[in-house]
Amino acid sequence: MIIERARLTIKPEFGAEFETILAQARAIFLRSRGCAGVHFERVVETPEIYVLVVQWGSIEDHMVHFRASDDFTRWRELAGPYLARAPEVEHLEVC
Repeated sequence: MIIERARLTIKPEFGAEFETILAQARAIFLRSRGCAGVHFERVVETPEIYVLVVQWGSIEDHMVHFRASDDFTRWRELAGPYLARAPEVEHLEVC
């Protein structure tokens, strides 16, 4: 299993609005090939920072299949207007 962790910095004035799209975003990820789970976390000390955590069956499920899908385009359309900068993404391997 691969864990995708993406640090999302949103524009501070859009915090409440950003949280309204999270249910839609979860549904997008959960219907994607290889996605075993997804959740969002918000940094308490820095509330404009969210962390997206997605469990993928393989790195290819994320980097190849999801990134080439209409669902990825939809996710970017939903989140893009709220982002202050590009997400910082890393992949972790479960040991």
